[in-house]
Amino acid sequence: MPRTASQVLLAALLLASAGADAAIGQRFPSERKLVEDPVTGTVLTFLTSRPHGDSKIYPTHPQWTADGKWVVFRSQLAGGEALAVHEDTGAIVQVTEGGYTGMLNLARKAMKLYFMRKDAEAERLQVVEVDLAAVLADSAAGKMRPAATYQRVCGTTPAALGAGGDMALDADEQWVYFRVGKEEAARHMPPGAKVEPAFGPRNMGAGPNGIARMNVATGAIAHVVSVPFQVGHIQANLWRPGELVFSWETGGKSPQRTWTVKADGSGLRPLYPEAPYEWVTHEAVITPDEVAFAIMGHRPIPGGAEAVAGPATDIQGANPGQDTAWGPAGTREKPSGLGIVNMRTREMSIVGQTPSGSGLWHVHGSADGRWAVGDDFSRSVWLIDRRTREMRLLTTGHKTTAADHPHPTFNADGTKIEIQSAMISPDGRAMNIAIVPVPKDWLGRK
Repeated sequence: MPRTASQVLLAALLLASAGADAAIGQRFPSERKLVEDPVTGTVLTFLTSRPHGDSKIYPTHPQWTADGKWVVFRSQLAGGEALAVHEDTGAIVQVTEGGYTGMLNLARKAMKLYFMRKDAEAERLQVVEVDLAAVLADSAAGKMRPAATYQRVCGTTPAALGAGGDMALDADEQWVYFRVGKEEAARHMPPGAKVEPAFGPRNMGAGPNGIARMNVATGAIAHVVSVPFQVGHIQANLWRPGELVFSWETGGKSPQRTWTVKADGSGLRPLYPEAPYEWVTHEAVITPDEVAFAIMGHRPIPGGAEAVAGPATDIQGANPGQDTAWGPAGTREKPSGLGIVNMRTREMSIVGQTPSGSGLWHVHGSADGRWAVGDDFSRSVWLIDRRTREMRLLTTGHKTTAADHPHPTFNADGTKIEIQSAMISPDGRAMNIAIVPVPKDWLGRK
């Protein structure tokens, strides 16, 4: 019996829909490759090795699935969807369908992934939960079901919130936190509060902004806090429910970069009160009580010999903060390096600094308090023994032409570090996902 044009169109739409449903769980060939660092001799495990636009999750958030076997990352390999790669086998699996926006949030207790994506209606965002255990098991079995089987919409933010930015999953895995826009933030500001103007040459940092939260089981939304400046990275303490760390974002030096607040809006305060001459950046919660951050030492001291010659690490277009419009901050005339502040005692210590160059830039630490790690403008990665303050160059040669920085991040047990690297990229720009081991002789220290 011949079919009408409408029937043909309907069949085509159904076929396309079925193909789309099958996209989650799609498998890609292993790209796993062992590469010896040409300078340090460290053997890196490249989990991806082809130039298809990979990037890791930001260091403020977990990188490994709860079972410690898979690394989740962003890539254009599957058209902008999130992927998971098995660290031992190299198997790559697509774990989202329909796209995402902002930060990917891996749960540490359950095999779950949370993220935001745009709703069909403009200005609204959905919070989505992915059952990673089911996706990975069904993908391995070759028996994928429709995407809705694995992806659940936890709730949708009203357009009036102006929601967006970095989403963070609470340690209890019941709440997610996200930024709200100026209008919503202004509704919760105290009467007469001074709103901060833009700060610095990038014309960023003006407020107000705020943070709200959503319950992933019920979709209920509650306001957390409003502040008179632009909110940047939001992260949750991964061990203590209801404790947040966030930043005043200016695109460079902030008047007061790091902040902390409780989920009920109480306890708002600067995390590390900084001086005008300090350039504080890239904070990350690393233990139940500690936050690591960089105090940059990347700029020449005014009037010094380096100021005349120009800093050796100032590679055109690669490294920020060199222009004088940022003011006097970020030189080594004052203490700089990888700082760690205790959130309970408020004591801070500098655990290490590179002998020259930009200093440490993006930083992290192991949850057991043994190690700290940081990268620098040369894209080299330095390991620090926190007990002895000894520093060790783990890997370099990652090319200053890379599309982004290494962003080193420890795994849960502090034995390895994930980075993103252009070391083996043919164009010197495209990045891949790589694992750097903590040296065995250091792990064996008592």
